[in-house]
Amino acid sequence: MDRATGLLAAGSVHAVTWHETHRDAADLAARLATAGPWRGLVAISRGGLVPAAIISRLLDLRLIDTICIASYDGRRKGPVQVVKTAATGILDGGAGWLMVDDLADSGATAETARRMLPKAHFATLYAKPAGRRLVDTFVQEVPQDVWIDFPWDRDPAP
Repeated sequence: MDRATGLLAAGSVHAVTWHETHRDAADLAARLATAGPWRGLVAISRGGLVPAAIISRLLDLRLIDTICIASYDGRRKGPVQVVKTAATGILDGGAGWLMVDDLADSGATAETARRMLPKAHFATLYAKPAGRRLVDTFVQEVPQDVWIDFPWDRDPAP
């Protein structure tokens, strides 16, 4: 990140810290507070779990579910696999529900989640140009070729 401009350099890796994650999730919650009320929250596992925990606490949401979708193995993108769909109790295509993920990258995960809950409000911490069209609310747009390295994706120190 260029400290003078606050912009991410194209082709770079941005290692997001736990502090940045919390700050950006709190910022996202503040933006979402006026868009509700929300019936509940659906976290997209695994990347959306941490932001969803912070957002659900700040918005006082206690009804939480997950959609589990696998599309990456480390930095390798693979086919989208649905591991778990949303609960059948989420009616009306997700109307009134908040769906949270960490990042909308290529849009493949977001498209899959949108098909499951087309009426849910989709929010992410970060959005890249290819996935941006699928996101309703986000904190920061990043260049497509910037790799976002989240703290939960890094190996813990020995």
